[in-house]
Amino acid sequence: MVTVFGLGFVGLTTALGFAHLGYDVYGIDVDETRTEILRNGKLPFLEPEMEDVLQKHLNHNFFITDDIPKAVTNSNYIFYCVGTPYGKNGCADLTYLFSAMESALAAIKDETFRVLVIKSTIPPSTTAEKILPFIESKKTSSQRLGIANNPEFLREGHCWEDFTGADRIILGCNDNQSQEMLIRLYEPLGIPIKCVSQSTGEFIKYLSNTLLATLISYSNEMSEIADAIGGIDVADAFHILHMDKRWNGCDMTSYVYPGCGYGGYCLPKDTSALYAQAAAKGIQPPILKHVIETNHHRASVIAKKISSGMPKDSAIGILGLSFKPLSDDVRDTPAARIINELRTLGYHNIYAYDPVAMDEFHKHYPEILIQPAESAHALYNVSDVVAIVTAWEEFREIPSYGSKKIVDCRYMLDKA
Repeated sequence: MVTVFGLGFVGLTTALGFAHLGYDVYGIDVDETRTEILRNGKLPFLEPEMEDVLQKHLNHNFFITDDIPKAVTNSNYIFYCVGTPYGKNGCADLTYLFSAMESALAAIKDETFRVLVIKSTIPPSTTAEKILPFIESKKTSSQRLGIANNPEFLREGHCWEDFTGADRIILGCNDNQSQEMLIRLYEPLGIPIKCVSQSTGEFIKYLSNTLLATLISYSNEMSEIADAIGGIDVADAFHILHMDKRWNGCDMTSYVYPGCGYGGYCLPKDTSALYAQAAAKGIQPPILKHVIETNHHRASVIAKKISSGMPKDSAIGILGLSFKPLSDDVRDTPAARIINELRTLGYHNIYAYDPVAMDEFHKHYPEILIQPAESAHALYNVSDVVAIVTAWEEFREIPSYGSKKIVDCRYMLDKA
């Protein structure tokens, strides 16, 4: 049996993935609103395919519970999929992870060997320097525990396919028993399993996310240079770049393409956390530093582009509030930064529309005053200038609505 702490995108996908493989799975989350929604067979966020999977396994071999002692006692595998958000100076905040671990340790009363598996993203060397000492300070002499990390590579909007059809499974283990148990757990997926040290497993996750963040900021910087030079069709240039056989077919084109900057949960916090970790070790990595600075600066560039030539009383329409299409996630979304920059420039008559993320945006950013529109067409009608901030497919129709100024911040119109 498997217990999963944290039922957000990663935790719920993990729990349902193991249930899909035939294991009995307990799911635990401190957010009572979230667990109540899940108990009713619904998802608390937008994620294709997963609601059907939830309804198939809920109360059959996937059980949402508040009874931590029962879940932990009956489990050989305990997965931690809780948040590790920004902390002081950009460092990863391990508060939720330590809290979940402490709850599990307090529930273990026998000598059964269990693997504590950290799927939460933590900077390299965190297990060795922080997790292991924490567990040693809390565990009893009779508790037999293995510690492993198992980084996730899930894309929001594609979580289910990314779990069931992963490119590889990474197991960061420093003991053979934990490694063998986790190999047995994952073998039914038929996906290549790579066993590495704990710190290597942690590093691979950051290696991946900081590369993606770098590609996004590089592309945005190049588009800014192109705009400054003038006479350059940015979208054409990047689409032709994608034809290079070194890029085409490797699914990196959505990152090597300019837009509004990276957002969401993973790339911002992981890029900052790795930079903070490097700084703590006495290294000042200039590329990562500039990647972060470029991303922060991007909102100002976009806001000036939207407002260029517009009187301060103009009605500005923002199309898209989620950080990416096919998701209602607005955490660290570029839209929030862009709207704030517009307000700083003196533009306060701002309308916004998103197909799925309106409520989430208001919940996460109650201080950002926007006027909601009921549809893209309604927003177009009340706006003097319209900016496409999230690349929802339906926004390709915007030019057909009339001849108003459209700022295509995602370079998506009339392009393949």
